[in-house]
Amino acid sequence: MEKVKITLKDGSVREVNKGTTVYDIAKEISEGLARVALGGDINGEVVDLAQPVNEDCELNILRFDDEGGKDSFRHTSAHILAQAVKRLYPNTKLAIGPSIENGYYYDFDSEHKFTPEDLEKIEKEMQKIVKEKLELKRFELPRDEAIAFMEKQGEDYKVELIRDLPEDEVISFYQQGEFVDLCAGPHAPSTDKVKAFKLLNVAGAYWRGDEKNKMLQRIYGTSFEKKKDLEEYLHRLEEAKKRDHRKIGKELDLFSLQEEGPGFPFFHPKGMVLRNQLENFWREEHAKREYDEIKTPIILNEQLWRQSGHWDHYQENMYFTDIDDSRYAVKPMNCPGAILSYKRKMYSYRDFPIRMGELGLVHRHELSGALHGLMRVRCFTQDDAHIFMLPEQIKDEIIGVIDFVDHVYKIFGFKYHIELSTRPEDSMGTDEEWEMAINALKEALEARELPYKINEGDGAFYGPKIDFKLEDCIGRTWQCGTIQLDFQMPQRFDLSYVGADGEKHRPIMIHRVIYGSMERFIGVLIEHFAGKFPTWLSPVQVKVLPITERHLDYAKKLKSKMAAQGIRVEVDGRNEKIGYKIREAQLSRVPYMLVLGDKEIEAESVAVRSRDKGELGVVTTDQFIEDILKEIESKTL
Repeated sequence: MEKVKITLKDGSVREVNKGTTVYDIAKEISEGLARVALGGDINGEVVDLAQPVNEDCELNILRFDDEGGKDSFRHTSAHILAQAVKRLYPNTKLAIGPSIENGYYYDFDSEHKFTPEDLEKIEKEMQKIVKEKLELKRFELPRDEAIAFMEKQGEDYKVELIRDLPEDEVISFYQQGEFVDLCAGPHAPSTDKVKAFKLLNVAGAYWRGDEKNKMLQRIYGTSFEKKKDLEEYLHRLEEAKKRDHRKIGKELDLFSLQEEGPGFPFFHPKGMVLRNQLENFWREEHAKREYDEIKTPIILNEQLWRQSGHWDHYQENMYFTDIDDSRYAVKPMNCPGAILSYKRKMYSYRDFPIRMGELGLVHRHELSGALHGLMRVRCFTQDDAHIFMLPEQIKDEIIGVIDFVDHVYKIFGFKYHIELSTRPEDSMGTDEEWEMAINALKEALEARELPYKINEGDGAFYGPKIDFKLEDCIGRTWQCGTIQLDFQMPQRFDLSYVGADGEKHRPIMIHRVIYGSMERFIGVLIEHFAGKFPTWLSPVQVKVLPITERHLDYAKKLKSKMAAQGIRVEVDGRNEKIGYKIREAQLSRVPYMLVLGDKEIEAESVAVRSRDKGELGVVTTDQFIEDILKEIESKTL
């Protein structure tokens, strides 16, 4: 029998008979591994456990903890969902049902309008399918047979998908019991692997994401290997609902989204206080690191966007307007404006690096279905910076930005992980330039001994990037900071400087954001802190609560004294009981409440109550002011 060599994840090498399945190899390693195995990774390709191994390869047996294992598990969960729906509502047509981060969904075209009660009914049917231990069997069909097979089933959406596949594409199906679905796979070996699952909600989704197409019903679900993990995840979801920035933003009167401008947020006075604190901090920190601040126009001529490459690579996300018989674009990015700022004069090599920061308002066209509070909007302010530098300065400048990002995130108490995104299919530049840029980013990360994950093909069209994924206090990740290294824009705009040899040379450019967008970062902060912002960020830092009307004049004097020191303070002068005022102040998430009665006025003191710690006792007004100013200055969390 012909043998093949298998190199396992730990580096060990095994010889097995050619044609041995991934499952049999897992079983040969250990019975325990075979029991929890969900698939295999052969030379970087995720496959079913039933896949035979026919040549020497690197093999990783995938479990639920592996990304590929999770995908197979949740993709299988989506098929169980679809099978349950077809059993209960046989006239339903199937669209698509992929695994997604933290779960899966399936899109259905059904005359039946799915309700929350239906989800419970579907879940019960799914439990039956799990108990039936149905094996998932893969089979392939030629294109014509595949189309005929799906037409016979009345699955119009599947027929359309098959017709749109490339001519040489392998067309595969998976069968579990009576249910068959068009699918590339891979999947878990049988339905009984999926024991802990939950259907979450129903939403509308256009077929293929195109608003010109029919609106389908999308059922979202999640699934885990263990019930305990499912319960923890559902608890986090409940916590996330409580922290929803749209709900808290309304309660605290920070921002709103109006029907007259979907995707265009309105910031209210208190929201502007929060925003301005973030901008002030941004300006202070950039000044320390020798950035110059610039401001560039929102609308610029179409020709500029053709030259930058946005016309060819980003046009569908842009807004356009006509001015004086010429075509203009509303900027989706700040970089071309920063480049024009650079081009206003000739620089010497001695001037570098040149760091330009800009809080630049940009507009991008998003589909209405994709809009989500402050997290996905059509206009937002990027905390952009563009660094122009000499080739020998690349590594130090990237390290400088990495350190800057780290400093800012620590101020807010965020952990983060890093991804390095490489060349996308739709891109500009030579292979050599991309390789040089990717290696420069890798070297900077490795110099700082920072672990990172490679995110293949997710770079910007003009260069690779380092992405910083923030982790909030309930374990969710948010894409915020980015560092992009760009050899293309300096070429397209013919940027130059005078070198030590007196000749003209081409600078290299970094694009970077730290907050990402002010709007999104504020949304993340609202959810991270559940509206209980640190004192330095809180729109109102102190609420003075006079016990009766006769204490009101003193409360107003105290307010003036604190306001003169830059403390943001309000007085609750309503003729209400003090318990009610305290509850109201607590609900508005004000960090400190100062209760004033006869004793406090006589002693020039205040009874301090903390939002987070409750009663703190009585201190002199001067002592309280000194303490809170220290807290604000140090940006204590």
